[in-house]
Amino acid sequence: MVMPQLWRSVRAPSPDAPLTLSPSAPGLSVQPGFRLQIEADEAAVAERVAGVLLEALEVGEPVGLATGRTMEPVYGALRRRVAGWTPARRGRLLVRWCSFNLDEYVGLGPADAGSFAAVMAEALGLPLGLAAGQLQLPDGRALDPDAEARRYGAAVAAAGGIALQLLGLGSNGHVGFNEPPCPANAPCRCLELSSATRRQNAAAFGGDPAAVPERAITLGTAEILAARRVLLVVTGSAKAEILRRSLQEPPGPEVPASWLQRHPQLQVVVDAAAAAALS
Repeated sequence: MVMPQLWRSVRAPSPDAPLTLSPSAPGLSVQPGFRLQIEADEAAVAERVAGVLLEALEVGEPVGLATGRTMEPVYGALRRRVAGWTPARRGRLLVRWCSFNLDEYVGLGPADAGSFAAVMAEALGLPLGLAAGQLQLPDGRALDPDAEARRYGAAVAAAGGIALQLLGLGSNGHVGFNEPPCPANAPCRCLELSSATRRQNAAAFGGDPAAVPERAITLGTAEILAARRVLLVVTGSAKAEILRRSLQEPPGPEVPASWLQRHPQLQVVVDAAAAAALS
């Protein structure tokens, strides 16, 4: 039985023992462990993650933000926490806020309801009173998406890199929009979205996968793995098997999230349903 609020050290697999560190290929570097926190349900996960995000944002660290259904309750919990603060504390948060979102659809901008710029404005920008530009995202309306990807990657680097990167987990193992197969050193770039990802994101486009843009700009695995800390958040039984593959199979390009095993400061917060396949 999975117990809530239980910290575990989970190790990379070997052919002989699932919890023994033993890279399966020459030169493969895998970290010996990471922190896994299992919460009772999605609401408990959201509260935990909101607290971690606010700790970093309050001191002005560059935080990498994500979108998707997993993040909706997280941002709801964050808003509720900030609403209970004193005006002075809220003011300091707004002044120090520095965030970079992972990705944006090519062809969409803040005025488009399906854009991540619009999602972030509704989830955090307007409720918190953030100034224009504080929620930084790639410009999906840029005439040259490849050049915009280079600009955005350079902006992250100019800020000193990401201090804390928030990640969800795609059904095919993608993080950000880093679709499989994806190497560990892929840079910020414009890419084609897989049919699986377009199906997964169709709810924001009237349920029609064909209405989901075909391309996106995303921070790469290079920028993600360069973050000083990574926070992977997964909820729901539908993600249980891909979470197991991401954490307990040898890292490889077919499951981009598996490269996170190499990160020295990886924290994974999941609910009991998502953790069901972990051993």
